[in-house]
Amino acid sequence: MTGHAYRAGASARVLRFDCGRVCLDLAATAHPVERLDGPDRLRQWLAGAGLVPPGTPLERAGPGWLAAFRDLRTQIAAVVGAELDGRPPGHALDRVNAVARNPPPPPRAVRRADGTLGRGLSGDPDCQALLGAVARDAVDLLTDPGARALLRRCAGQDCPLVYLDTSRGRRRRWCSGETCGNRERVARHRRSRRG
Repeated sequence: MTGHAYRAGASARVLRFDCGRVCLDLAATAHPVERLDGPDRLRQWLAGAGLVPPGTPLERAGPGWLAAFRDLRTQIAAVVGAELDGRPPGHALDRVNAVARNPPPPPRAVRRADGTLGRGLSGDPDCQALLGAVARDAVDLLTDPGARALLRRCAGQDCPLVYLDTSRGRRRRWCSGETCGNRERVARHRRSRRG
């Protein structure tokens, strides 16, 4: 395997948090490869997404949690895709709404080692509470006309990701300038050299 192929494979597994919303970041974990490939990766994603403070043990996070988050991911992607296409979302919306009924983990202020206050959770959160937080984010996104108007599909070849375009002038074209954007620039350069 070449070094370039290895780097591409390794970067495909990196957890991303650049779609603009937690629910969209969850949807991004399925492309281009499965990024939530085990309970440890799910724990990393939950902390990276800000759903739990860094260092939260989440000892109960296991295969059942992983399956539940993957299922919610599928439902959110279906609802967002339907919204962008202007078609009814079907049963996916019912599923997202059902999960959104779960109250998110209750936060609390905790004193950090440096004396400042930081965010903590009241107890070890369960799977349903964390799923509820993501589903509520999806409901908030889809019911806020201003936020919904910023939804964009990536213009990258074969990239199904959706993101919020909060760029100046609303001209962002790719889910990530470093991945899809770079790929497009390289392809454009190769085409210009051939022509």
